[in-house]
Amino acid sequence: MANKAEKQWMSDLSALGCVVCRNLGHGESPAEIHHLKTGCGTGQRSTDFLTIPLCPQHHRLGGDGIAFHANSKLWQEKYGDEIDLLTQTIHDVGKFRESIFGRAV
Repeated sequence: MANKAEKQWMSDLSALGCVVCRNLGHGESPAEIHHLKTGCGTGQRSTDFLTIPLCPQHHRLGGDGIAFHANSKLWQEKYGDEIDLLTQTIHDVGKFRESIFGRAV
């Protein structure tokens, strides 16, 4: 069960929208929470902090021809490494929170 900080993190990710859509210049799009697979064994799930926002198309339905859960290797070749996108997302959440609170939180 997610604690308060994890719930806030995931709420912030949802507010940002899909990281891939933003990088492609598509603007805002609704986001699902994608738990990173990098470093996890089969059937394991990363913590709620190791997550990035992806729209349904880029996450599981086939945005621009490929969905992460359909072919993660090809997806990462096309859209970027999960760890790099996590790093970007952490930065983006910081900027998002700063815009709301007037300071980094």
